[in-house]
Amino acid sequence: MIKKLDILIIRSFIGPFIAAFIISLFVLTMQFFWLYIDDLVGKGLDLWTILKLVGLVTLSWVPIAFPLSLLFSSIMTFGDLGESFELVAIKAAGIPLLRFMRPLLVISILISGLAFLFANNIIPAAQLKLSALKYDIIVSKPALEIKEGVFYDKIEGYVIKLGKKEKNDSIIHDVVIFEKKNGLEDNILMAQSGVMRITKDKKFLEFVLKNGWRYEEKGSRGTTNTEFTRMGFREYKKVFDLKSFQMTKSGDSSFYDPKMLSVRQLNGAIDSLSDADKLYRKRTEREITPYLRFTRYIDTGWTVIPKDSIRKVSSFAQLAPDSLQQNLADVAISQINSIKGNLSILANDYTDKQTQLRLHEIEWHRKFTLSIACLVLFLIGAPLGSIIRKGGLGTPLVFAIIFFVVFHLFNTFGEKFVKSNQTSPLFGMWLSTFILIPIGVFLTYKAMRDSQLFNQEFYYRSFKQLRIFLANFRFSKKSL
Repeated sequence: MIKKLDILIIRSFIGPFIAAFIISLFVLTMQFFWLYIDDLVGKGLDLWTILKLVGLVTLSWVPIAFPLSLLFSSIMTFGDLGESFELVAIKAAGIPLLRFMRPLLVISILISGLAFLFANNIIPAAQLKLSALKYDIIVSKPALEIKEGVFYDKIEGYVIKLGKKEKNDSIIHDVVIFEKKNGLEDNILMAQSGVMRITKDKKFLEFVLKNGWRYEEKGSRGTTNTEFTRMGFREYKKVFDLKSFQMTKSGDSSFYDPKMLSVRQLNGAIDSLSDADKLYRKRTEREITPYLRFTRYIDTGWTVIPKDSIRKVSSFAQLAPDSLQQNLADVAISQINSIKGNLSILANDYTDKQTQLRLHEIEWHRKFTLSIACLVLFLIGAPLGSIIRKGGLGTPLVFAIIFFVVFHLFNTFGEKFVKSNQTSPLFGMWLSTFILIPIGVFLTYKAMRDSQLFNQEFYYRSFKQLRIFLANFRFSKKSL
């Protein structure tokens, strides 16, 4: 049954929570635009595209804004109640701290569930649409990706460097294009200026270059005896196939990332990737066995040399005649190199699969850690506000930033540890929760006993007594 006390606390909480949520979303969304502000301003994007981009970025930050808002609003709510002595009156009436925390705890549980629903159902779709929109912007405005003075290698087979771009992003200056080919051949295009644009069918990127040189080297593969050609031009058209962006115009299915999957989809992907050990054992046996022909006789009891003559053989030279030893050595080296190459390919492929497995497990745990973080940070904010007994924006904002930074740092450290395979996904992704839960329990314990943990006068009186004790100790020592 909801009582007047519950209504009072909920009313005191709703306003700060909504304000903190809006401010948190705004600040987190601005991080994205601060990063890409130079690429988005003045690019001719229409208002609908900008609004759609802002909406998708904002949705992506909602699960992180929930715990930050709960932390700040809970500190602010209980700090206001303590500063206006309403908290003292409630405790004087015999109502314990956990009782008047109960309505906000229920709200925190509901917000945690809402954060999980966002992370599991809405965020994957938002990330998918955001990736598709970013790609559409890049294709329609290629200069969003190709920046001044930076070597751009996203187009397969080429490296592009632009010295300067005009504001319209089409006119370019000091263009250098390296063509990457096998062997020692170097093909370079250099031009003073040009125009960069996308064809009408959006399948090709065109460079119309002016006043430049083309340097081309031709020759047989693997030889240094090549022919070098230099050709000057006033206008030269270079066309790049946008398929080298590794995207096809097949809709949203072209984009794949673990962040775009729900828990159910992640479970299926993790199960498939977890079976890689058995698959790679079979694949290794299938690809390596043909090079190790003696393995087919392992279970037959077949031996090459009789047991009585094994002691008499002291070297490989006694097993084969001199005319065959070099051929046998060459064949053995070739077989070993083939085995080494196959094992290297298998090892790299297996490492990639393990990396993908860790990335999927990170996203699986993230969907739960962000929702549980709402409860953890509330259990820190509520007792902390009742201890500091300061309302307004100043003190609650400082403490909210401190604890959220601690949460974010340990969350980032744990994720980095998992990606580098230094710890398990369970420990790495829940590292911040493991650290903050004891802090929340400690603060709740102190708040229930009216601790003076953040009372300045308490520490002043304590240090004053310590100074008096030290002064008396020095006086007694001198008198002796």
